[in-house]
Amino acid sequence: MFKQKIKNFLNLKWEIEFFKKLSKTIEKFSISEKVTFFFLCTVFIISGLNILNQANKSFLIQVPTNGGTLKEGIIGSPRFVNPVLAISDVDHDLTSLVYSGLMKTMPDNSIATDMAESYQISEDGLEYTFTLKDNIYFQDGVKLTTDDILFTIEKIQDSTIKSPKRPNFYDVKVEKINEKQIVFTLKKPYFPFLQNLTIGILPKHLWGDLNADQFSLSQYNVEPIGSGPYKINKMQTLQKKMLLIPTYYELIPFNKYIFGKPFIDKLIINFYSDEKALIDGYNKGDIETLNSITPEKIAELKLQNNATIKTTPLPRVFAVFFNENQSEIIANKEVRQALNIAIDRQKIVDEVLSGYGDPLYGPIPKGLIDTDSANEQKFDLDKASSTLSKGGWIKNTGTGVWEKKIDKKKTIQLEISISTLNSPNLVKTAELIKEDWEKLGAKVDIKQFEFGDLQQNIIRPRKFEALLYGEVVGRDMDLFAFWHSSQRNDPGLNISMYANSKVDTILESARKTMDQEKRISDYISFETEIQKDIPAIFLYSPEFIYIVPNKVYGLSIQTVAMPFERFLNINNWYIETNNLWKIFQFTR
Repeated sequence: MFKQKIKNFLNLKWEIEFFKKLSKTIEKFSISEKVTFFFLCTVFIISGLNILNQANKSFLIQVPTNGGTLKEGIIGSPRFVNPVLAISDVDHDLTSLVYSGLMKTMPDNSIATDMAESYQISEDGLEYTFTLKDNIYFQDGVKLTTDDILFTIEKIQDSTIKSPKRPNFYDVKVEKINEKQIVFTLKKPYFPFLQNLTIGILPKHLWGDLNADQFSLSQYNVEPIGSGPYKINKMQTLQKKMLLIPTYYELIPFNKYIFGKPFIDKLIINFYSDEKALIDGYNKGDIETLNSITPEKIAELKLQNNATIKTTPLPRVFAVFFNENQSEIIANKEVRQALNIAIDRQKIVDEVLSGYGDPLYGPIPKGLIDTDSANEQKFDLDKASSTLSKGGWIKNTGTGVWEKKIDKKKTIQLEISISTLNSPNLVKTAELIKEDWEKLGAKVDIKQFEFGDLQQNIIRPRKFEALLYGEVVGRDMDLFAFWHSSQRNDPGLNISMYANSKVDTILESARKTMDQEKRISDYISFETEIQKDIPAIFLYSPEFIYIVPNKVYGLSIQTVAMPFERFLNINNWYIETNNLWKIFQFTR
């Protein structure tokens, strides 16, 4: 009975009064009127559909979705993909992908919590208490606790392990409160300490039974397991003697990463022996991204379709550091002043860095804080000559070299030697400086050294008149080690042996204060004092160079202190997208 009713209902002839009348009216139209009518109806329907489509699009947005592959090329072979032992750039690159820490450096140079849910700093700045987030896991499925954090810091502090991170935790006491809380106690306030806690955490259940010798030889150094955004899925190795050297890694997203599963499905990492091999690999299409190549080599790249060269200032300082103890001439302030303004910095940036850098006039690298541009001493040979004249120097008309009479028996010439590393960029920089100083009227000698020789026989014993060299300041901007008078002798990094009690006080204050505005004010005062004394001539800060295909979105490299920091927000990079109505949008 029910089926019959349904059948009868479907067989009903449905008629609407409006359409009956419309049909009769159309029948009365002439052929031309019918053509016009149906044409207008078609236009109306198409226009209506287009309006609906545009309205739909106005409510749609493109959102990231999972998928895609990115192929990266890196110079070198990983040996210690281990936050405790990592030394090389390639080690740090992979460590940043596989591991995560209590804190996380953000692309805008701020510090945010990573595995930490929250932290408290005591009023005296000595105690840092951290509470972990819930449900943090290693990539083998084991839950991460404060035991793993305590274990990692203890390994860093173990002198037999020889961790390069040991100075960061020297004299730091670490105590576990419970599985979720841990406290760090410092002997002195130290504002960059939070930055130290971005160190990746090792899984104690995998590393805990290894002694110091086994620790450095463990297979987990090349097949790491961490809690970071990506995990090792495949690897290829080449055996050299007793070691397995990775030549290729395939990384895939870690589903339980604390900030959510990354979008890009595969990261392919290929390793190359040198820059030439890296560039060849890119030009062949074997890789899509590469970084830190020397600026002049960019011209050799056959930029792939839709590739972008991304740059950002590196917090590094290249300068000519003076040693007044080794040169009677340099001890004259007017000489340092004249030499400072007799260097064409922009020419060095253009010719040595191919424009990928910034002229520098003080000890603070570009991009960290805004300093007073009024203190910049621009290139001016006439002013440099005037400065020397006022200081009692006279240019010898025969030799063209400036001279100064010390007493009735002694006359000194403006003569200086520049010691530097025998790398192409530094040698070229030295030659350009020599060219400028000789135009001023100075005799200049360039001395080139191999790295080991320069470190052991020139820098450590401070046996140089002028040293052309670079310093890695880092994003924490702790300049104490480079300029405080307590750091004048080896192994301190105050290579100009500079001493100024006012500067010491400023640096001590900046190192202790937790007030960011106060710290910036201190550093501006510090730079002003340095520019008055001229213990060094600051030349340039280079730029970090990263070649990336335009298919990658969400990448941010606002501040990069070290090359691995290009991956700081890699969990937000994406290649594939979906269209979604705005009301359904969500953010991580």
